[in-house]
Amino acid sequence: MSEGHPTEPQREALRLICRAEPMSTTELAAGLIEARPGSTNPGYPRAISRMAGTLAWRLHAQHFVTEASQGTWRTTPAGRALIGCTRS
Repeated sequence: MSEGHPTEPQREALRLICRAEPMSTTELAAGLIEARPGSTNPGYPRAISRMAGTLAWRLHAQHFVTEASQGTWRTTPAGRALIGCTRS
């Protein structure tokens, strides 16, 4: 977070969740990996998976997503408004 405003990775995660909600943290990680250029680093997928969990947690703390079930996320009205997502 930067001064209480969502970072670009947080907005990217929010857009992915909104497009395919409910979305699990594992699905979020796969979407983030797919959206980025590949890497030859063998630890890259693990690092992105950890980042997905952190992003989801921060979005939840900011009330932009809510936990639909254990480890599954849905956007809130505030989250949808932030990124202009029309899914209801």
